[in-house]
Amino acid sequence: MTLARFVSKSAFRNKRRSILTVLSLTFSLLLLTLMMTIWRAFYIDTFSAESAQRLVTRHRVSLTQRLPLFYRDKIRAIPGVVAVAPNNWFGGVYKDHKPENFFARFGTDPEEILKIFTDFKIPADQLQAWQRDRAGVIVDDQLAKKYGWKLGDRIMLQGDIYPMDLELTIRGIYSGPEPSNSIYFNQKYVEEAVPFANGTAGTFEILADAPGSVPKIASAVDDMFRNSPEPTKTESEKAFQLGFINSIGNVKAFILSICFAVLFATLLVSATTMAMSIRERTREVAVLKTLGFTRQSILKLYISEAVLVALTGGAFGCLLAFVVVSALSHAPGMSLFLSGMKVTAPTLLLAIIVAGIVGLLSAILPAYHAAKLDIVEGLRYIG
Repeated sequence: MTLARFVSKSAFRNKRRSILTVLSLTFSLLLLTLMMTIWRAFYIDTFSAESAQRLVTRHRVSLTQRLPLFYRDKIRAIPGVVAVAPNNWFGGVYKDHKPENFFARFGTDPEEILKIFTDFKIPADQLQAWQRDRAGVIVDDQLAKKYGWKLGDRIMLQGDIYPMDLELTIRGIYSGPEPSNSIYFNQKYVEEAVPFANGTAGTFEILADAPGSVPKIASAVDDMFRNSPEPTKTESEKAFQLGFINSIGNVKAFILSICFAVLFATLLVSATTMAMSIRERTREVAVLKTLGFTRQSILKLYISEAVLVALTGGAFGCLLAFVVVSALSHAPGMSLFLSGMKVTAPTLLLAIIVAGIVGLLSAILPAYHAAKLDIVEGLRYIG
C-alpha cells in the first residue's frame, strides 16, 4: 500500500464522521465562496470600457429629490461632455407585485440615451421605430426572452409613484454586455399626463469623451450647482451603483463579518474532528513507530489526512457555489443587483487555498502531540 493510499483510507475510515465533516466544510466553503464572489463583483471587478466614460448626476440630498431639466443644457456645455440624457425611475407594477415580475423601468430621451449607453446594441430600424413612437419602449433581450415578448407586443404598467398607467408598445429589443433587466420609454409620455413630472429629471446620464475626463466633469458639474436650490452629486457609474448598494447598510462590514465567522467556525469544527480522530488512534501511532515511522512522517500523515478532508469539502463547496451564484443572479428581485455575477477562477483558487490552510491548522497541534507519543505509552493506551 502506498502512502497516498494509506492517507486516503485513514482520512475516511470513519465514514459517518468524515461525511459530516465534509458536509460542514462544504457548507462553510460555499458560504465563503459566495461572499468572496459578491465582494469581487461589488468592489474589485471593473465594468466595461464604455461604462468607464459614464457618469451619473443626482440630487445631493437624495435620489428621491428631482433636478430641474434645464440642468441638462448647462451640463452639456462643460468641456469633455459628449452627451447628456435624463433618466427617470417610473416604478410601477407589471402584472402583479410578485418579485419575479420586477424589473427596472426608466423614462428617458430616445434621441440621446443610446449615445451614452454605447455598449447597448440594437438594430437601427428598431431604434428609429422607438424614436418615432411616443408610446414606444425598448426592452432588454433577456427580459424579452423571459416574458416571451416580441416586437409589437404591448406592456401595461400600473403607476405607483406617478398617478397614471402606461400602455407601451415594444419597438426594439437591445442587448448589452450583461443583462440590464431594464426597459426604456419616452419620458414625454409621462410628462404629458403628470404635471409635476414636467421639467424635472431624477438623474442625468453623462458620457465623457475619455475616462480621464470623468473626475474633472464630476467636479465641474457639482461646482456649477453648488449654491443652487437643487445641488448635485456627480460620480462615475460604478461609484453611483456602489452608493446605491451601500444605502441598504454597511455591506463591506457585513460581508467581512460573515467571512471571519465562517473561517472561525470551520477551523473549530475541523480541529475538533481531527483531535478526536487522532486521539482514538493512539495505539495505531505506537504501532507505526514500532514499524519504523519517524515523528516527521507521522506528523505528515495526519496533517495530510486533515488537508485531504478539508480540500474535499472545499471542492464540493466551490461546485455548489456555481449553482447558488447562478440561481441568485437570476432570482426574482435580485437580478438588478447581482446580474452577471460569476464565480471566477481566482475566487475558486482562493477558496481552495483557504480550505487547505484550515485543514493544516486544525491538524498541527494534535498531530504534533501524536508524533511525540512514547511507543510503550501508546501501546498501553486504552481509549
